Amino acid sequence: MGVENHILKDLHKKLAIDGLTFVLENGEVLTGGTERFRITFRDSLPKNQFLADPQMALAEAYMDGRVDITGNFREFIETLYLSQANFMQSGVAAKLLKKVAANTIKKSQQNVEHHYDIGNDFYKLWLDRKLIYSCAYFKDPQDDLDMAQRQKIEHSLKKLCLKPGDRLLDIGCGWGELMLTAAKNYGVQACGVTLSHEQRKRVEERIEEEGMTGRVSVELADYRDLKDHSFNKIISIGMVEHVGKKHLPEYFAAAYRLLTENGVFMLHSITGPKDGGMNEWINKYIFPGGYIPAIKELVTEAADAGFLITDLESLRRHYGLTLIHWAKNFEEHLDEVRQSKDERFIRMWRMYLNACAASFNVANIDLHQMVLTKGLCDDRPWTREYLHL
Repeated sequence: MGVENHILKDLHKKLAIDGLTFVLENGEVLTGGTERFRITFRDSLPKNQFLADPQMALAEAYMDGRVDITGNFREFIETLYLSQANFMQSGVAAKLLKKVAANTIKKSQQNVEHHYDIGNDFYKLWLDRKLIYSCAYFKDPQDDLDMAQRQKIEHSLKKLCLKPGDRLLDIGCGWGELMLTAAKNYGVQACGVTLSHEQRKRVEERIEEEGMTGRVSVELADYRDLKDHSFNKIISIGMVEHVGKKHLPEYFAAAYRLLTENGVFMLHSITGPKDGGMNEWINKYIFPGGYIPAIKELVTEAADAGFLITDLESLRRHYGLTLIHWAKNFEEHLDEVRQSKDERFIRMWRMYLNACAASFNVANIDLHQMVLTKGLCDDRPWTREYLHL
């Protein structure tokens, strides 16, 4: 049985969003002032699913083309988050998913392949030129994406206080830009690990293209497989979200084991301001096995592993703006996307990019960089001024 019109009328009334228009399946129009956003119901939604979980029901209906949404997509989702009816916090899927994912090494490999092995050509369409798929760093909101990503790399590397000859491990190295920059600008020996075949392939190409053989290396490996290695500097950007709640102690223990005494570990992670978890729609369609840790979890797990916490910084607004750039680039390259992806995929990724931007902008989620040391490491600067020289 489909959702009756009276249920949708009641939802429209409860939302009470200025400028929100509903167009029902029978053509009836529900207005709310000067139109800013329009939801057109082209087909009925499953009633039981809608009543149990309206966010998931509407998201899947949009993906399938049974519902259309017009207006600024990101602003629409932000408005839903902030609405008096608190619609986005109702239902099962809107809440952070508490199920514990058993991310074994094999399962982690499958999860990474699901998201990152879509194809390098796809990511080239909407990321920056160096394919950096993590929060950028804007010294000015007018910075373009390429500049902001270069600034993020530099900002992150400065926190490690790198010196020539340092041995640097990048856990979840992406397409390799950070490692290559560290080797070129700081004279370190850099090793990266990834579970993505596509990323490993591109990193190996870049190492050869840029004459960095012998100074930079990449392994298709899980961080837990690194047994006979040691590093005095470790960095991990946007990777711990794939670890899973159950494996957080194992993750920090591995980093501690791999780090030499007085070594430095810089962790960059999306965080939950209060609780950890994962939106169920994202877990189902985008990042299977993912888990966004609460900031308090990261602090506790790091301390329990033996680390000292020397610096903590929020980059929440920076990630919101990064995602706005990604969403804009994605829309500008739809013709190329359509050459290899269908309309359902396009709608899914449009929703993902804009919903994530909205979540950061209204502080449903955050982004933190945490600097940890193994031992005192008292040769670090006394103030944070070194980050801005």
